[in-house]
Amino acid sequence: MQANRRQIYCIHERIWHWLQAAGIGALLLSGAAIHWPALSAGLPFAWMIVVHNALGILLSVHAFLGLFYYATTGAIRQFFPDPDHFFARAARVADYYLRGMFRADPHPEQRDPDRRLNPLQQATYLAILNVLLPLQIGTGLLMFSGQTWSGAVDWLGGLPVLAAVHTLGAWLFAAFLVMHVYLTTTGPTPLAYLKAMVLGSLDDGSPAGGNHPQTPCAAACDSHAQRVP
Repeated sequence: MQANRRQIYCIHERIWHWLQAAGIGALLLSGAAIHWPALSAGLPFAWMIVVHNALGILLSVHAFLGLFYYATTGAIRQFFPDPDHFFARAARVADYYLRGMFRADPHPEQRDPDRRLNPLQQATYLAILNVLLPLQIGTGLLMFSGQTWSGAVDWLGGLPVLAAVHTLGAWLFAAFLVMHVYLTTTGPTPLAYLKAMVLGSLDDGSPAGGNHPQTPCAAACDSHAQRVP
């Protein structure tokens, strides 16, 4: 029996996600080339700094546009944890990733267009979007325009301190990417979640032809959300 596929990610969210992923990856690579010139493939050091700064500006604008989209469509609600039973739910998800999935246990959280993130993901994204990303943008801008804001740079300990904090943030972003990519392989099949972010739909385990009410988020993404047979 064929399974029913639900539209989870609309085209706008998928494009935003892949552009964001490409931008973060390019920033990490250009930053690594600045720290270790041997990785620059012979490109001038000054040119790598220009590329890195340009990528940082583009990624910051892209992140702001994403915030505008999620806020205006109401989809931003999915990033806020439900305070009711949050810790109990987070513990169940952690137990699933540590033990349950190796025993073929079902995932404790049901995924749908308006509830795509489990409690651990919500906490992680809140930390990244509210702490790590602003920290990287702030330290990057201060290093980029150190002469303009020399007083702020000195008050924060100078360029060596800012560079160290910025580098630490980059390593945290890299660690997040590694974990993120690994977790994409923990779906029903190793490529199921990757396909969902490419095609937008995910097998929900119910028989094909089952009816699901369209959620506000799905309606905002696509007024005629399709179920792929």
